[in-house]
Amino acid sequence: MNYAHFMTAALEQAEAAYHAGEFPVGCILVHKDRILASGRRTGTTVEGVNEVDHAEMVALRRMVLAGRDVAPAEIVLFSTLEPCLMCYGAVILSGIRTIVYAFEDVMGGGTGCDLTQLSPLYRNADMSIIPHVRRADSVQLLKAFFANPKNVYWKDSLLARYTLKQ
Repeated sequence: MNYAHFMTAALEQAEAAYHAGEFPVGCILVHKDRILASGRRTGTTVEGVNEVDHAEMVALRRMVLAGRDVAPAEIVLFSTLEPCLMCYGAVILSGIRTIVYAFEDVMGGGTGCDLTQLSPLYRNADMSIIPHVRRADSVQLLKAFFANPKNVYWKDSLLARYTLKQ
């Protein structure tokens, strides 16, 4: 599977989020070289901030609503930012076992969680994590977002400071 190729599609979702004034994170779900669903981050503007509509959650919801009947373990999730703990948990519960991401989330990334310390449902998930695919492109989008004074989502956060130093 060409990880860089599919990360391009996730980056297109992140760019769409950015142009809509949202936090620029995109996600796609791929099965056997076919995109099943996509999502981008919403709920990060001043008009309505929420912590539920992450790109991964949107893509997972779209896949379910589309009635995709494929083996979850054969799906690869591509995200432009390392999934947070909520999204990582949802991916595991969905049966997806491979995550490819572009940029590490030093503030809220969940993929470094020690699953062996959790209950069997999570502990027994054999996850494959592939980091830093098209990292520079994701960093560029996030830098542009954090550098814009109109964007207040996670302004002055650890993630913002880390990203702007890249």
